[in-house]
This record gives sequence, C-alpha cells and structure tokens, in this order.
Amino acid sequence: MNAITRFATVVSLASLFPLSALAAASKGTVEVVHWWTSGGEAAAVKVLKDLVEKDGFTWKDGAVAGGAGSAAMTVLKTRVVSGNPPGAAQIKGPDLQEWGALDLLSSLDEVAEANDWDGLLSKTVTDTMQYDGHYVAVPVNIHRVNWLWINPKVFEKAGIDKAPTTLEELYAAGDKLKAAGFVPLAHGGQPWQDSTVFEALVLGIMGADGYHKAFVENDEATLTSPQMTEVFTALKKLASYMDDNRAGRDWNLATAQVIDGKAGMQIMGDWAKSEWTAAGKVAGEDYQCVPMPGTAGSYTYNIDSIAMFKLKDEGDIAAQHALARIALEPEFQYVFNQNKGSIPVRADLDMSKFDSCAQASMKDFKEADQNGKLEPSMAHSMATNLAVQGAIFDVVTNFMSEKNADPSKVGAQLYAAIKSAQ
Repeated sequence: MNAITRFATVVSLASLFPLSALAAASKGTVEVVHWWTSGGEAAAVKVLKDLVEKDGFTWKDGAVAGGAGSAAMTVLKTRVVSGNPPGAAQIKGPDLQEWGALDLLSSLDEVAEANDWDGLLSKTVTDTMQYDGHYVAVPVNIHRVNWLWINPKVFEKAGIDKAPTTLEELYAAGDKLKAAGFVPLAHGGQPWQDSTVFEALVLGIMGADGYHKAFVENDEATLTSPQMTEVFTALKKLASYMDDNRAGRDWNLATAQVIDGKAGMQIMGDWAKSEWTAAGKVAGEDYQCVPMPGTAGSYTYNIDSIAMFKLKDEGDIAAQHALARIALEPEFQYVFNQNKGSIPVRADLDMSKFDSCAQASMKDFKEADQNGKLEPSMAHSMATNLAVQGAIFDVVTNFMSEKNADPSKVGAQLYAAIKSAQ
C-alpha cells in the first residue's frame, strides 16, 4: 500500500471511528521535548504520557533539564536545523510566533474545532496559542508567577504573626527571620530566578500599567523612570535577605529550603507548589501562598503549551492530534494541574477539587482578566522574545551580582540593552 492509499484509508477510518479508535489502530509515536523535570513536574507530565499511551500511541520522552527551558530550546533548535524536529515541543508565548513564521508548526484547527477550544478557553489563552489566526499549540495550564510562599512554622518561630502584604512588611519579616537564624528569602542565583523577583517588584511598585509599558511595550520613559530606580533599590534590599551561597542553585532546591524549615519565604511561580505537594504538605496548613506584597489584584501569568511540528507520517500525525485533544480533556486537566501546582486552562472545571492556593489563583485570574490587570510574565517567556528577555536577564543579574551597583543608573542600562536586542 503506497503513502497516498494509506492516507486515504486513514481519512476513511476517521469518518467511521472516533479518534481514540483510530489511535489504537495507527499506533503512531509522538516525541515531546520539554523541561518538566523536577519531582513534582515529572509526576505531572507522566499523567499526560500515561493518557497518550492509554490511547494506543507511543510517547517518546525528550526531557531536558535546566535553565527554565533555555537548555531545551537549544536542543530543539539543533534538532530543527538538522532536519529532525520532534513531533511536539514545549514552546511558549511570543516564541510560538517566531516558530510559526518559519512555517514549521502544524495547524491544530481541526482538533480545536472538534473540541470547542474557542468556547472553553479565555481569549487571552486562545490569542497566545494561535499564529496567523490558526491554532499551532495546545495550552496545558496557567501558572501564576507573582506568588510569595511562606513556611508558617518558621514565621511563628521568628515571631511573625501574619503574611506580609506590603514591601515594608516583607522587609520587617526578613529582619525578624534573619535575627532568628533563618534564611529570610530562599533563592537560586540563576538569571531567570533573579528576573522572577525583579518583575514581581516592577508589578508591585509600578502597577499593571507600568509593568505592561516596561515589558510588553519596552517604553523608554517607563524603563528609565524614577519608579524603575525604586524597583532596583528594592531589589538590592531583597538580595540582602538571600543567602550568599545561592549562585547556580536550582529553584526546587530553594523551595526545599522553605519546605525543610531552613528558610521562611520564596518568591516564585506556583510550580513551587508541586514540590510542596510532592513532599506531602497541605496548602493553608504546612505552607501559605499570598500574592507578592504590593501585587494583590494583579496577575502575571505563564501558560505552558505544547506546539506540534509538521510531520509526514500519518500515524505520528494522529498521535499529535491525540496529544492535543487529551491535553484539554477534564481528566488530564484535573490531575496534571493538581500535580503541577498550576490551574486549568479550562474555565468550566470544578475548582473544589483543588487546594486553597489553586482556588485563589483561579479567582484572581478571572478578576484580573476582567479588570485589565492580567499581564504576561517577562521572566517566563510570555511578554517578549528570547533575545529581549536575555538582555533583561543580563542587566538584572549583573546588578544583583555587583554589590556597589547604583540603582539610579540601571534603568538606562536596561533600556539600552533591550534596544540592542530588538
């Protein structure tokens, strides 16, 4: 049977049987390049793997650890340049537009229409998943980035009776934690982690409008404003609450410091919750999640998504479509997000099945979306491309590494670095 005849047979079967039945017959393979490699993340992605294989397909895992995805992107680019792209890859935000412009991504419109993606997803999500009006990726979750994680037992030992809601309260908590012999603020000295803290301060000090002008519009007046000096002054202050041995530390090891009672707080997205869950801890009892002080009412988001590359084998294409379909089904959305620490991309699911942190996150997401305070995370590849993001990372990390850096001069450096990267 030649390729054309095989394709005609597949199309004919598709008209007679549901996709799951076709999947079992075709037994195609989908290779997925991703960076879900920490304990909680690995448990979460295994859910997707198991469901895809339950449908009769083969999942070929392409996990690449490190760098908040930068290492995985290097592997992906090498694969594509050599003419050997994977079937699917974890690609986010503006990067989807760049891959789409290269005509390398496969349309998922057929899957999207058959499963009513337009009706299930918010416009913020659907706009992010499309290139030139066509779906080229499936979203799997929504992460809130501007979270502060707290170990309440450590707070109690340090004489702190409530979670901080302002920067001044955060500094006061840091002073008490330091005096009691704890690391006040757990942190990993990696560029993306530095910029996670930085963007949270921009949101808290400059508000959602200022954040948008800085990271989405790259507005010169905003980037070089006195408020940006205030942000870098606050960043220097927060660095004084981090331990001196943080260089190169992975984020989950910083989370472990808080879980183990060695540190009091961590500024990190809600993937940190996956580590608490994996450790058997309960939200609201063993740990607290509160908006980064100063950012209540605003929401920086990071949407994980899987893009599909153009393939020729019919069975492998069927495997891609099955993966895309499964990723938005309730079974996967519930279990994956419960493990991952994130919230579902679907707005119609029962949030009572989730913990208090996830319930608060969904509530805040919807309110911020309605109030114009929902902003894409710069540090997590949602607000700008990798070149501009890398320029921001360099400026921020260099500032944090230089004890005598002048906060009043960094805004101009930041703007110049962004312009040179554009």
